[in-house]
Amino acid sequence: MSADYSKLGAKVIEGKTKIVYDLVDHPGKVLIESKDRITAGNNARAHDMEGKAKISTSTANSIFEFLNNAGIKTHWLHQLGERTFIAHKCHMIPIEWVTRRIATGSFLKRNPGVPEGYKFCPPKLETFFKDDENNDPQWSFEQCLAYGKSFGGLLIGRNELQIMEKMTVAIFEMLEKAWATLNCSLIDMKIEFGVKDGTNEIILADIIDSDSWRLWPAGDKRLMKDKQVYRNLQEVTAEALDTVKRNFEWVAERVTLLNTKPRGRVAIFMGSASDTPHCEKIRSVCASLGIPCELRVSSAHKQTDQTMRLLGEYEGEGIPTVFIAVAGRSNGLGPVLSGNTAWPVINCPPISADWGAQDVWSSLRLPSGLGCPTVTQPEAAALAAAQILGLNDHVVWSKLRVKQLNTWISLVEADRKVRDDK
Repeated sequence: MSADYSKLGAKVIEGKTKIVYDLVDHPGKVLIESKDRITAGNNARAHDMEGKAKISTSTANSIFEFLNNAGIKTHWLHQLGERTFIAHKCHMIPIEWVTRRIATGSFLKRNPGVPEGYKFCPPKLETFFKDDENNDPQWSFEQCLAYGKSFGGLLIGRNELQIMEKMTVAIFEMLEKAWATLNCSLIDMKIEFGVKDGTNEIILADIIDSDSWRLWPAGDKRLMKDKQVYRNLQEVTAEALDTVKRNFEWVAERVTLLNTKPRGRVAIFMGSASDTPHCEKIRSVCASLGIPCELRVSSAHKQTDQTMRLLGEYEGEGIPTVFIAVAGRSNGLGPVLSGNTAWPVINCPPISADWGAQDVWSSLRLPSGLGCPTVTQPEAAALAAAQILGLNDHVVWSKLRVKQLNTWISLVEADRKVRDDK
């Protein structure tokens, strides 16, 4: 039975393009409603645009769903209506985080001498304080730190700013790779964060739609599909607004094509069913990354023909596959697989306490012409396979990126706890 969100509470805030309402029967949650309104230059230019709310909501839902599936912590819960969605209530931090891959727009005005098209590697990160009266001035890290305000009971200090920095770049890179699969270049992007009500947790908030980025199909500025088209208008006519709206519709349609499921898989070949517990550990890590993983039993020593038949079946299906060979004692499985396929093979032998030091050499010292690396930990085998698949799969790459991000954040929080305990 679906929840009832019909009882709206107080209006939390109304901005230029959206309204946020409390929900009477759902403490800690809000309803966010988009407006049929487009603005630029801190409302210096503003027009009604029928249907924009529906387009913006559709785009935001698709983007947040992709990020949530990858493991990014966001305020988005689910879509409600054509122009509304349900989210965690947040205490918004008034800093706008901008990530740039290509130098263009206002960056060129603020940094004379930098040529348009200059590529930032790594991405360029900028922060702006949200203050309409002063046109959202750019702030340095030190200014953000000196601001020293609390939101939702959380003081925004050095650690919090660093966490938002890391999250911002990760989110940009994830969406950049996703859009690249549709032959679109994500040029730059702005996002905001909030403190989740009652938890002191920093999460991605606000709305991400065509107002939030520059998007150039085929990397061609002339084909831009973002709000910059509206900003560039010399005269705002009904025909011009219709062009902007059609661009936004194009984005909303394309964003639904951003695949949220991995295209590849892992196939674990074990030499004996007794190796199953070791293989299950590998499969568990693959599952945490959303990667399909299959277990097969086949001994390269005792049934070479069967091993080759299974290998041929996987190759014939045409699904990108990383093979992991799990064989104790004398590992013939990994070398045999590696010598008969051009697809990647990883050895992950179950090391025993008694003969492990001797057995591992059958995985390490191989005949010439073979390229199957060896790892001894199940987690390492799964992560190595995921990194191979992630080269051409933005979904897997994004999950790995978030895993690394969360590890970084957990270490920062552990360090803070140690300091606080003194």
